[in-house]
Amino acid sequence: MHRRIIVPGVLASATLLLAIPASAASPSPGAPGIGDPYYPDYGNGGYDVSHYDLRLKYRPATDELEGTATLLVRATKDLSRFNLDFLLDVSEVRVDGAKASYASSGEHELEITPRKPVAKGTDFTVVVRYRGVPSEQEAYGFTSWHRTPDGGVAANEPEAAWWWFPSNDHPRDKATYDVSVQVPDGTQAISNGTLQSTSSRAGWTRYSWRSNKPQATYLATLAVGRFDLTTGTTESGIPVLNAYSKDLGDHAGAARASLERTGEVADWLTEYFGPYPYNALGGYVPNTDTGYALETQTRPFYSPRQFANGSNVSVVVHELAHQWYGNLVSVSGWKDIWINEGFARYAQWLWSEHEGEGTAQELADHVYASHPADDPFWTVKPGDPGPQNQFHGAVYDRGALALHVLRREIGDEAFFAVLKGWPRKYAHGNATVADFRRYAEEVSGKRLTALFETWLYEPAKPAAWTARTTPKAPDALVPPKSWKKIAATNGVHDTGHGHDHRHGRG
Repeated sequence: MHRRIIVPGVLASATLLLAIPASAASPSPGAPGIGDPYYPDYGNGGYDVSHYDLRLKYRPATDELEGTATLLVRATKDLSRFNLDFLLDVSEVRVDGAKASYASSGEHELEITPRKPVAKGTDFTVVVRYRGVPSEQEAYGFTSWHRTPDGGVAANEPEAAWWWFPSNDHPRDKATYDVSVQVPDGTQAISNGTLQSTSSRAGWTRYSWRSNKPQATYLATLAVGRFDLTTGTTESGIPVLNAYSKDLGDHAGAARASLERTGEVADWLTEYFGPYPYNALGGYVPNTDTGYALETQTRPFYSPRQFANGSNVSVVVHELAHQWYGNLVSVSGWKDIWINEGFARYAQWLWSEHEGEGTAQELADHVYASHPADDPFWTVKPGDPGPQNQFHGAVYDRGALALHVLRREIGDEAFFAVLKGWPRKYAHGNATVADFRRYAEEVSGKRLTALFETWLYEPAKPAAWTARTTPKAPDALVPPKSWKKIAATNGVHDTGHGHDHRHGRG
């Protein structure tokens, strides 16, 4: 703004530039995407969610879900309008108690216009009432809701929330959760965190779950069905709750033989990654026909097919490793997926070494030798694979290979210091591949740009693989008494993909 003033005694005019205070800026709509180049319309701009309170009712016979979602939000700009990611039918929206207008747009956008604009820095509350049949909803030609014979499950990556609650659906906006679900008596509702209470009335039972640490939206899960539950604790006292569908058939024994070692595996992983970051632990196996597992926070999802060939403790290792790498420290953008998958795969290699079923060096040699130079495997860049290759085997196996090369380059002492220090440095936050490289350089005192460029970004088979001395076994890094507590048992380890996500993107 310019204001022309007359200076007394001077037959001239001057121009004085006045600063416009931030509060005087005109409110504008929040962006319909958070800015992820892989998924431009995922998440939203203009606000941060600190807490989701979900009060739901689900009818397994008809797959009908109705609910009220209350979001505690802070505006990061002056908002005239903002978006949530959601697919079900909305009947009412309120912002700070006042009815707001709303409309659906695009594949999964819910546009909300509050009665009054929301000023930057303001804390406000959004209430959304909704209902629908999740299994009938598709976006981009796929669904992330799994219909089961006795209920339904929400579990997928990079999106699952749209089918059961409105959200700012991107890992950059983490929040705490209360999930309270009413289901018919005899049916259970499983979610993340700790079970706060159960109550029954008039043929319905309500299960109330709480996640008290920041959690990305895709890591929130809901499973309704008939489950057998087991409970226990880790050696450090973390409660463990596992749930198994009552109709797993021939897979039931192998599933239990795997998941019942969850506490043991978590205790073992703390030697590498530091203290377990949450107050609950476990997993669940519903009767779905999908093939993947997913690191849903504190309580991973496992499809029955993960146990088709027998026990598979390795996949449990993979999903629990994600509780540090993927959940505690989440990707800043989906192109940083290597920080999740390469590390979880390498944890499987370390477990194989621990179990006497092949050292990390032997597995690295096998991966390198198994793919000739003309194999398309080498054209996928784990450090930036593209959305079409986000869950390609190369992100997992070449990604783990890159970590093993890093280990050989900087030595065991620095390498394992990096593995343990990284989750602590970025706890409950987000980070990039570049952040990890810089951290590894800081800890090791070595320049690693060329190594990362070769193993994560060059679309060709690296030629610099030589037979070096195998790194010392990780047992030498851990006090022997800690390892003696861990029973040496055998299992059939999954050396294939840790995930098999099917969301229609190839």
